[in-house]
Amino acid sequence: MRSRFSQRHPLLFGLLLVFTAVVLTFGAMAFFSSLRSGDISWFATKVGIVHIRGTIVDSRRTTDWIEHLAQDDAVRAVLVRIDSPGGVVAPSQEIYEAVSKLALRKPVLASMGAVAASGGYYIACAADRIMANPGSITGSIGVKAQMLSFEDLLHRIGVVDQTVSSGRLKDAGSPTQSLSEAEREYFENLIQDLHQQFVLAVAQGRSLNLDQVRHLADGRAFTGRQAQKEGLVDSLGSLSDAKNQLKGMAGIKGPISYIEGPEEPSSVLSWILGLTAKWPGTQTATGQRTVFSYIYSPHAP
Repeated sequence: MRSRFSQRHPLLFGLLLVFTAVVLTFGAMAFFSSLRSGDISWFATKVGIVHIRGTIVDSRRTTDWIEHLAQDDAVRAVLVRIDSPGGVVAPSQEIYEAVSKLALRKPVLASMGAVAASGGYYIACAADRIMANPGSITGSIGVKAQMLSFEDLLHRIGVVDQTVSSGRLKDAGSPTQSLSEAEREYFENLIQDLHQQFVLAVAQGRSLNLDQVRHLADGRAFTGRQAQKEGLVDSLGSLSDAKNQLKGMAGIKGPISYIEGPEEPSSVLSWILGLTAKWPGTQTATGQRTVFSYIYSPHAP
């Protein structure tokens, strides 16, 4: 008669029993510990949190995280927590579009921290509802392009720019020369077109009349309380208040388990990109020397 495994390998069988007992013991301890601490994520409804922090210079990590939350059927609702003065135009628009698509699939609430201005406010407009603290700084609906000219300084030290370009506007905005009238008109047309895109996004996202938004879109910032009076935000409250409101929007009963992202970058390159986005006349991937940005500035009109 064939012997059992425990009889043929008593030592190995004993080790397996000990290992199983240890796993079960620690599992039980973790379970009861989570019950005592209130962390019962095994039975809780999942809610996603998208963090948008600092100057917006790239959208990929954020849009990837938003797409992950959109595809996860277990995630019932999403809170977009914004603490950003804005950033470069295109990444802000890409995040706005990602949030807009997400809002078609599940409830989305934007919650403002200390600052959610310019590009940060642009993104908030894609949510179903916006909640700000009374003292949040928001609005600043506008676009700017900063350029410095070192032409006079270079002439004084005998340096002459001899750039050769394929067209009269290819080198427009170069710090080695002052803007001509044609170049200034060229940049103003670019700025106005980007500004109109911003105004349209706010009007659509907030269900406001275009003329009403144009009146508010002169670059000024608002406190959360002022923004609510103007229809730029829906309600006032803290992050905790926003979580409770989102719970009601999604019809969630019982405990919630939050999953947050995207993970913060830790590379030196990310830090450098954050600095260069704020520097006038920054070289971009397309060769343009000017970064068009939605960035709140207390000195802006």
